Amino acid sequence: MSASPASTAPSPADALRVALIEALGTGAVIVDPADKAPYLKEWRDLYRGVTPFVVRPADTAGVALTVRLARQHGVPLVPQSGNTGLVGGQMPVEAGNEVLLSTDRLTRIEAVDPQGNTLLCGAGTILAEVQGAAEAVDRFFPLSLASQGSARIGGLISTNAGGTGVLVYGNMREQVLGLEVVLPDGEIWNGLRALRKDNTGYDLKHLFIGAEGTLGVVTRAVLKLRPRPAARDVALVGVANPAAAVALLARVRATMGEAITAFELIPQIGIELVTRHMAGTRNPFAATPPWAVLVEASTFSPERPMREPLEAALAAAYEEGLALDAVIAQSLGEAADFWRLRELMSEVQGYEGGSIKHDVSVPVAAIPAFIEEATAAALAVVPGARPVPFGHVGDGNMHFNISQPAGGDKAAFLARWDAVNAAVHAVVRAHGGSIAAEHGVGRLKAKLLTEVRSPVELKMMRTIKNAFDPDNLMNPGRVLPAESA
Repeated sequence: MSASPASTAPSPADALRVALIEALGTGAVIVDPADKAPYLKEWRDLYRGVTPFVVRPADTAGVALTVRLARQHGVPLVPQSGNTGLVGGQMPVEAGNEVLLSTDRLTRIEAVDPQGNTLLCGAGTILAEVQGAAEAVDRFFPLSLASQGSARIGGLISTNAGGTGVLVYGNMREQVLGLEVVLPDGEIWNGLRALRKDNTGYDLKHLFIGAEGTLGVVTRAVLKLRPRPAARDVALVGVANPAAAVALLARVRATMGEAITAFELIPQIGIELVTRHMAGTRNPFAATPPWAVLVEASTFSPERPMREPLEAALAAAYEEGLALDAVIAQSLGEAADFWRLRELMSEVQGYEGGSIKHDVSVPVAAIPAFIEEATAAALAVVPGARPVPFGHVGDGNMHFNISQPAGGDKAAFLARWDAVNAAVHAVVRAHGGSIAAEHGVGRLKAKLLTEVRSPVELKMMRTIKNAFDPDNLMNPGRVLPAESA
């Protein structure tokens, strides 16, 4: 008797691909490896995604159809926005069974209302384009971060991004008035309300802000605009240590209040790395201080320029011994140069070899102790490593990055990633902080959640996930650790 022929039934992913091409057209489905490649490599090169294909719906209806068909075929989906995430939440797993759903075609800015201070846009809209649309009607969208030229609104919402303006304006959560979301069963929830006050039960949009695509796919958003500042002044201030930086923040806010719209800590090594590796940058200090703070002051009234009160506040801080030196930008170009020193801080570490990064937060008063203790903890694991801590003093969010020892072996250094993480995160927990401040949990930190969330909290989170996505097909394995973890 002859053997039975092998089954030729297509895999679930193949069947889904055929169905999507039929429904959305060949232009919406990418199968060529070279064309898929940009979607499958994240910025830090920690993850290389593998997917049978990338689907790029052109509108909300296309996203909903994709989700429904994926559920019918039992194929997990990984939503991706601008692919600027740093914790792997947007990367398909190496098993290659997850289909990447990109929202990068949902780029339409549909309405800008300067009277109501709102903007309606697609999830694929780039942050810089939202900022520009607001500026065109003399308004201001306050979220600002180094990747704003490529980061997209859907991903920023899904990770509850922070940036440099949290001190006054809050995280992305505070910038969202309404959302449209495709749910895991393919239904469309239209919550695109532009209301500032609405107490009709649960505020459902907050379930999806920070959920990292595990509860649905954000497709459109109503964003909150602000009056555009009439003037901004930027200064770089040298300080002796992080304790002086924290004291300086209290000093300038006591006299200038919420006019202080950014307060960023920069270490000496950070300035040295940026000016060493990035063309067109310069050190504005005659002698580089041990630490520096970038201070931005803004005003909404042209009759109240910030330069004089900022100069007065910094002069008083100098007299009190809180400031070692200060340089105030004399032009918009110079202000942009000062900001580049801060914004390039993470990127330049790549020129020095391996870098083990931490996105954490602690109470503002605990920042000095955290930096001192985390530095000692990291160096105990990797002697000779070079800490490069920087970040947002005003909200306690520190990017505690560790560069490999000068001349050391990159692979050997990165092999110590988990050990360094454990040492630094132990210090974070000791100070009542968070191990995921503004980049989210993704794949990188999901296994750590059991250490920082109580069993009750994890139970509540899993209950929500199971209610929305009982088949666990929407970005599975991100944010929540496995039950056995």
